[in-house]
Amino acid sequence: MSTDKSKHSKHAVTELLQAWSQGDEKALENLMPLVYEELRRVASSYLRQERSGHTLQTTALIHEAYLRLMEQNVNWQNRAHFFGVAAQAMRRVLVDYGRGQKAAKRGGPDLKIGIEDAEAVQQPRALDIIALDRALERLSAFDERQGRIVELRYFGGLTIQETAQVLGVSPATVKDDWSLAKAWLYREMAQG
Repeated sequence: MSTDKSKHSKHAVTELLQAWSQGDEKALENLMPLVYEELRRVASSYLRQERSGHTLQTTALIHEAYLRLMEQNVNWQNRAHFFGVAAQAMRRVLVDYGRGQKAAKRGGPDLKIGIEDAEAVQQPRALDIIALDRALERLSAFDERQGRIVELRYFGGLTIQETAQVLGVSPATVKDDWSLAKAWLYREMAQG
């Protein structure tokens, strides 16, 4: 029964996104309650791993990312596409916030955030979000799909299957690229 409810909810999100793309403002009002908890889960997972004393709250991250999503003119394909674009928005919010904090402190410590594989058993490492963003941009220049996979999986919290759907590739391709991208980023961050 819960699987049917989950499928119905995913289908409802897709329908609302498509209606929103066609200019239906009521669809946007109905969409928020369906996606808010998942956006909150993703945002909370990032912020739980922040350095102590971090001031960006989960609600602020969600709202800022959501505002950025509303400003975009996107032809929404489905739920996974929405969360993929939401991943980009959250990444930009976190990076912008980190840069602002660093500038405010005149060279103070960078915003720290943990990076972890959703399936990893090991403890997450604390990383500098600005350095991660730079490394991710270098990865994307080298291999755009791997960069997008990291963005969707890490910043968007998408599963392998959802990421494959957004990118139009097989789950096996996502798994392989995800492994390669994590190794590349690890090496790049270790050198930096």
